[in-house]
Amino acid sequence: MDRNTIVGLVLIGAILTAFAIFNKPSEEEIERERAKIEKAEAKAQAEKDKKAKAAKEKKDNVSTDKDTLNVAVVNWAPVLDENGVQLGDSTEGFQYTDSISGVDTLMSVAFKEDNPVKKKEVVGEIIQLQTNRLIIDFDTKGGQIAGVRLKEFESFDEFVKNDKKDNPLVLFERGDASQGLSFPMGENLVKTSKELFTVKSQTQNKIVFELQQGDKGSIEFIYTMRDNAYDIDFDINVRGLQGKVAPKNVVFNWDVAYRLTERLLSEQRRVSTVCYNYDEEGFSYLSEMASDDEKAEDDVEWVCFKQSYFSSFLRPEKPFAKSGSSFKVRTYDEGTEKDSTHLKDFSTVLNLDLNNVENATVSMNWFFGPNDYDVLTSYDQDYDQVLNYGWGIFRWINLYAVQPMFKLLGSTGMSIGICILILTILIKGMLMPIQWKMYTSSAKMRILKPEIEEITAKYPDKADAMKKQMETMALYRESGASPMAGCVPMLIQMPILLAVFRFFPSTFDLRQQSFLWAEDLSSYDSIATLPVNIPVYGDHISLFTLLMAVTTLVYTHINSSNMQSQQTPGMPNMKIIMYFFPIMMIFFFNNYSSGLSYYYFISTLTSIAIMLMIKKFFVDEDKIKAKMAERKAAAASGGGGKKSGKSKFQQRLEKMQQAQQEQIKNRKK
Repeated sequence: MDRNTIVGLVLIGAILTAFAIFNKPSEEEIERERAKIEKAEAKAQAEKDKKAKAAKEKKDNVSTDKDTLNVAVVNWAPVLDENGVQLGDSTEGFQYTDSISGVDTLMSVAFKEDNPVKKKEVVGEIIQLQTNRLIIDFDTKGGQIAGVRLKEFESFDEFVKNDKKDNPLVLFERGDASQGLSFPMGENLVKTSKELFTVKSQTQNKIVFELQQGDKGSIEFIYTMRDNAYDIDFDINVRGLQGKVAPKNVVFNWDVAYRLTERLLSEQRRVSTVCYNYDEEGFSYLSEMASDDEKAEDDVEWVCFKQSYFSSFLRPEKPFAKSGSSFKVRTYDEGTEKDSTHLKDFSTVLNLDLNNVENATVSMNWFFGPNDYDVLTSYDQDYDQVLNYGWGIFRWINLYAVQPMFKLLGSTGMSIGICILILTILIKGMLMPIQWKMYTSSAKMRILKPEIEEITAKYPDKADAMKKQMETMALYRESGASPMAGCVPMLIQMPILLAVFRFFPSTFDLRQQSFLWAEDLSSYDSIATLPVNIPVYGDHISLFTLLMAVTTLVYTHINSSNMQSQQTPGMPNMKIIMYFFPIMMIFFFNNYSSGLSYYYFISTLTSIAIMLMIKKFFVDEDKIKAKMAERKAAAASGGGGKKSGKSKFQQRLEKMQQAQQEQIKNRKK
């Protein structure tokens, strides 16, 4: 392996090490990730123990006297199938679950002749309320929100029609969502989502649903909407259930299956998940890539069902209690009914932490709207945490540098494509001194290249590696060059390059904004559709991605001009690796946001222009060469105000060389 290759590998390692140290997760993040792993392992073991315990209790808890067991104890709830029929039979016993421990068991009890019975399917009526932003379908079955449409937005399919029609975006519709209370009451498990409510009162922006429970008991769901808002107030009143229901057993279930709204289903699914904000531990979320679930580890301030550009938040006035609260996201198997129309199944169970059920009120707020930074921050509830702007320094750069500049440019009325162009030029302009420093360092290394090759030829043996290193370091010191001089500026640039990788696919401002041949900058651009879907690449050709790859190849070629070809057999060739990366970008970015590919294309093109400008107008390699020669001459003579003594590093190298030579002599004896 030649010296330049070694230096290149060392620099790459140094960059990665520096980034790892500078951006390493905090102790809290490490502890949280460790806790997740431990919890997953504990969960698997708990499931195993639960099955074993259930099998034992199946034997121990079956009573031969059907009159001796009273299942009206509020902690035990019957386990029903999807049709409302209790699992089990009169011979082995009927299945119940302990709402506190979650343990299932079989019990033999004296049932009424018609118990268990198959419940009749309840059919509700849709009642629609709307504001200037929201259209909400309420279903009398469950007194619940059955569908939500956003007036100001369209799905991608409606957008590309360009028919000038008002086609509000469907977030979800009847059959996609279910919400309501769930609690054991006597021998039944009450789920309000399956019950038929009556409309107690209704105005233009408010509706009150009521469900009678027994002679004096009732449950009210109150929804209040407002103009110019994406959120609605949701209040629950529980009356007259004392002695029939245990307050700690009342939970709120919320399930949603989002509809496809963007161009590429796989990309929209890739960033969809359940997010939640703990009272003490802060923001967290389930896996975006696979099915996942988690029991709450702390009281919950809010829950969010998040997809690429729209979200639904549920926030209580008082945090949900962690006991009994859980979150779940489920992906679809290929070929299933929802696989081509929906994103994922989102669900959560939330403990309302009621003190009583005689006269209890729970106040919540529901948000259905865009993942727009300004909109989310206007609620002052840390909703903007769901925006995937990266973590650590990358998120700070996006929030406090890229985002403000982009918003300022967008407020001028320019097209988003021009805003990206100007933003790119501004960023590259601010980084120009860094690029000048990198180019100057590269020029010095290129000037020293012949002398370094002479040193390499002078010490071909491995035994003389220390001597070669010492002379090389002395040459760097005397000439004022350093291979690390180009590394530090790169470290400064890298966080910005990586930050925008998160910013553009996440910013709502790119959604359905066209530019040149790109229909939607938030999705991929396509100049041709392929007859087949190529794995990893896709079924289309993105021109912005191709332009980005070509400019990256050109930039790589310019930067690799002072790198020697690989001569050592069996070792990776750095030039090949450098040229291979832009080719891989064609596959990696083909399905990504065209706004991101466009930014990188403009950024790399600007870098090439700045480099050529620096070379022509700002950096004179002949002058650099002359100054380096003067510095070397002054160092050799001890003049020029510079100390000609050896540096501490060089002295350490000499000591290491002497020790190495002593070891060689001792081996020969």
